[in-house]
Amino acid sequence: MTDKLRRASGGQVVYAELKRQILSLELPPGRRLFEPELAQQFQVSRTPLREALRLLLAEDLVDQLPTGGMVVRSLSAEEIDELYTVRAALEGLMAAEAAERMTDAAAESLTRLVARNERLVEFAEDAMNAGHDFHLEIAEIAAHGWAARLHQQVDGQMARYRAFTNQSQLRRSAALEEHRGILDALITRDAARARQLAEAHVLTARDTALAAIGERLPTA
Repeated sequence: MTDKLRRASGGQVVYAELKRQILSLELPPGRRLFEPELAQQFQVSRTPLREALRLLLAEDLVDQLPTGGMVVRSLSAEEIDELYTVRAALEGLMAAEAAERMTDAAAESLTRLVARNERLVEFAEDAMNAGHDFHLEIAEIAAHGWAARLHQQVDGQMARYRAFTNQSQLRRSAALEEHRGILDALITRDAARARQLAEAHVLTARDTALAAIGERLPTA
């Protein structure tokens, strides 16, 4: 392996791990990233580390300080509003497309995912992952290239906020009912209703996330 390739590989490993820690909030918002500390932690030189940080900066997961250092991007009510509003439009579009493309096999797959969601509804992380898989399956069925690409980009940014949307059993149960409604609209091939329910579902999640992080945001 050449030195250039080794540096590139090391940078990708560091990037992937730092991204995981940021999205899972293991690295909390506002945390300063110190290069010497990270280089020692990952056992890499400054070159691949800086490449990893540049990738995170390009994805708006870290902010660059005036001094040149970097910090994990803070949670933002404005960002939540923007991300979820865009996500709602994309989810609505893809639900409508999926309804038009629905097959017996697709309906069976979605039904299994909602049943899984129901079995796991009492467990916050498992229920969140089950619900997320339901949405990803709708995107797969919709087969809308541009919507899928934009959805993937927005979905990655939303990972830091998703856990805030289902902390209470009340909200998890309500989300399950919303998934059932979307499923019914899809199976009956009612594109207009599928779009409306999918959009409303995401906007409700937005409001839940905004309320949940309100205590973590600085007050004026």
